[in-house]
Amino acid sequence: MIVPHTTPAPASPRTVRKAVVPAAGLGTRFLPATKATPKEMLPVVDKPAIQYVVEEAAAAGLDDVLMITGRHKRAIEDHFDNAFELEQALAAKGDSVRLDAVRDPARLADIHHIRQGDPLGLGHAVLCARHHVGDQPFAVLLGDDLIDPRETLLSRMLEVRDRRDGSVIALMEVPPEQIHLYGCAAVEPTGENGLVRVTGLMEKPSREDAPSHYAVIGRYVLDPAVFGILEHTPPGRGGEIQLTDALQELAAGGAVHGVVFDGLRYDTGDKADYLRTVVRLACERPDLGPEFTAWLKDFVASLTDGGAERKRLAA
Repeated sequence: MIVPHTTPAPASPRTVRKAVVPAAGLGTRFLPATKATPKEMLPVVDKPAIQYVVEEAAAAGLDDVLMITGRHKRAIEDHFDNAFELEQALAAKGDSVRLDAVRDPARLADIHHIRQGDPLGLGHAVLCARHHVGDQPFAVLLGDDLIDPRETLLSRMLEVRDRRDGSVIALMEVPPEQIHLYGCAAVEPTGENGLVRVTGLMEKPSREDAPSHYAVIGRYVLDPAVFGILEHTPPGRGGEIQLTDALQELAAGGAVHGVVFDGLRYDTGDKADYLRTVVRLACERPDLGPEFTAWLKDFVASLTDGGAERKRLAA
């Protein structure tokens, strides 16, 4: 178990209060499950993935959350709304545990929704938040990255923004053979443990072209100056407006820092990672973990024993 980060309480109130959660993607890697169900609503144990993200924002003191959605994403709005009939039924049964679970999503923060009319990329999704955010710094949380609730990554990033202004991105060191899956940052030290200055960014570079092993993961605290840049950012990799390209321009001016994260992160970006995330979080649950872990050990043992038996019979 990696020891979670610890972050001192800020001496003054947070300057960042708003979070933006892009959730307009088509979820094509999870078809056919996402044909009619938003990928963000796929359950991770017994909560949709997007609820973990909103809980993280709320735990860091961000009480205003804007979700950037699209067509066929109404289920997200419904999940974070009150469900009067269901709540009444549970209250009538005296089922306070499930009643609280149903009410919790709507109580996490002031939650707003707007639609990204055209799927033009993450940079465009962030630009859609401009009128809601205004001229204030704001956080962006991507739903494919779930950060363990015992970690304080987002709080650390907000604290860095309070002290240094500019924008702050989360970085994670990855093996060289995986860097092409991420945005990649060129960095230089700041003299502060776990904090670097970002001097450049590349979107999904090849192993040979990558400026470092530091990958950008889905947590950002952005200065509102990013909106003016995104307005004029042309489509980049994949024909989409890339947030990485706009941050590259900010980094060239020395206005981007990176918090290096080595804690617990769960990836729901593809089917295999999603399954691993569900298993890991289920094992962590005090109400499910002991029974599920015992079954899992037996199941894995049966696979091993069965494989040995099949090889013996084949011989």
